[in-house]
Amino acid sequence: MITGLDHVQLAAPPGSEERLRAYYADVLGMVEIPKPPALAARGGCWFRAGGLQLHLGIETGFRPAKKAHPGIGVTGIEAYAARLRDGGAPVTWDDDLPGHRRFYSEDPVGNRLEFLEPVT
Repeated sequence: MITGLDHVQLAAPPGSEERLRAYYADVLGMVEIPKPPALAARGGCWFRAGGLQLHLGIETGFRPAKKAHPGIGVTGIEAYAARLRDGGAPVTWDDDLPGHRRFYSEDPVGNRLEFLEPVT
């Protein structure tokens, strides 16, 4: 029986950890969590926000995910979009999901991210 979603993993190129930390911690406001020592030796970094964990693993021959993406729930989506723009990230609004405001962005290595907030 499935009990929940533990984490989402995205790939990143070798040597990108500092750019990822700057984006996921400083721009998005996520908290970096330590990787277990055996996994830390592989590179990459892990983050959390609330109950969401996002793992970024290093992949040789990396190609960014342009269609596949995590959907990240936010509050105050207009202000959050401004925060991303101010941090240098692209923001592309999409009105095709009924009952939600949402936009897409990319992390510093080109992975697609969706941010959404239910409309009340």
